[in-house]
Amino acid sequence: MKHTVSEITLSNGGKGLLINVPDASVMTFDINFRAGEFLVDPDKWEVPHLMEHVVLGANELIPRARDFQAELERNGAYSNASTSVYDIIYEAECADFEWDRVFDLLLVAITRPLFLEEEFKAEYGNVQEEMAARTNNHFRRLSLEMRKQLGLLVKTDSERLKLMSNVNINDIREHYLRTHTAKNMRFAIAGNITPKRREHINNVLEMIELSRSGRRFMLPHEHPNRLSRSTYIHNKTVENLYFYIDTFRKRRLSDPEADALNLANTMLTETLYSKILGTARERGLVYGMSSGLSQTRDVSNWWLGAQVSDKNAPALMHIIISELKKVMEGSISQSDISATKQYSLGRFQRSAQTVGGTAAGYSGRYFFDGVIEDYYNIPNRIEAVSKQMIVEAVRSMFADNIWGFGVLGACGKPFSEQLRKQIEPLWAAGYKKTKI
Repeated sequence: MKHTVSEITLSNGGKGLLINVPDASVMTFDINFRAGEFLVDPDKWEVPHLMEHVVLGANELIPRARDFQAELERNGAYSNASTSVYDIIYEAECADFEWDRVFDLLLVAITRPLFLEEEFKAEYGNVQEEMAARTNNHFRRLSLEMRKQLGLLVKTDSERLKLMSNVNINDIREHYLRTHTAKNMRFAIAGNITPKRREHINNVLEMIELSRSGRRFMLPHEHPNRLSRSTYIHNKTVENLYFYIDTFRKRRLSDPEADALNLANTMLTETLYSKILGTARERGLVYGMSSGLSQTRDVSNWWLGAQVSDKNAPALMHIIISELKKVMEGSISQSDISATKQYSLGRFQRSAQTVGGTAAGYSGRYFFDGVIEDYYNIPNRIEAVSKQMIVEAVRSMFADNIWGFGVLGACGKPFSEQLRKQIEPLWAAGYKKTKI
């Protein structure tokens, strides 16, 4: 969608983006606080998550959670919140005609929660159900266990369920007061932001009822270690096996490096005709795969995973090894690179068909490190990626020899070790940083 973006810095220390999408029929609001689990005692891990559930509930204006939700959503508006290791994000989306009403209600919930004991008890039960349901997600369970063993800031859902009993309503109140300050607030608001609306938004946020003390918390340092054995979770009810491969680089990627690695990721796994997934499907080995890039304050991570039958797993690993080695050796054609660029460009254009999609193109990076993406330059960045850049980006993700392999299923620990040994040469290849 055609749009313009600007950053405003408030006198109270808050910052955010206003994304003007002329004539848009909806408005979206994302309010971020650096308030995730890394800021609490490990024994109180579930404090931020429970707090997020209670904040969008009873408040000084409407002292009953159901009544508040009914009022906010009465014209079809949507609201929600999410918690991660780093952040809590409150969000809302509404029709353009009621943007100011919904915006004001969202801010009332964030700034004037009552933290009622009875609502805490109710949400405590809801969070228990949520966490118990998550334990049925095999990919999630394996990923969390692997990341715990790698040394990243994470707890498994089973651990979190056990730790919930350590949390009381006073813990939530204390965490709220510590983290929900104006200086710790970031926001991204998108829609038809006319000059009059911009002035209203600025004035409301300047006067927001949050403490002006506090600070924007820095992201934590995380330094993963190499796993010398496979992570194996036995589950006799699983007929096939789930696996993940995680590899890390000991620094964050630059934008050009990330662009190149994203293209490599697309080329290898993201389409039904990609080098790894396409070849595997052609041979009837696997139905689908997932993969992606992520970054923390200190490191970059590239991962891929799938569920596959025990009998097909070695053949799939062989394809993964073969195709990755081809890239690291420079055995990729210019036609493959061009086709991948075209696919990536089309996906980028599709991602911004809605106001929410356009806002998401900015908010993730902005909330993470304060960088405002040059959205209209992304097609040029995609086109600028060269073969050499792709080769070097992929090589770099294996050069530091920090990685892990995990399996969930009933195949047994020896078989999971066999698969790990099969892929280990990827990190021992020692590819030289030579021109291709």
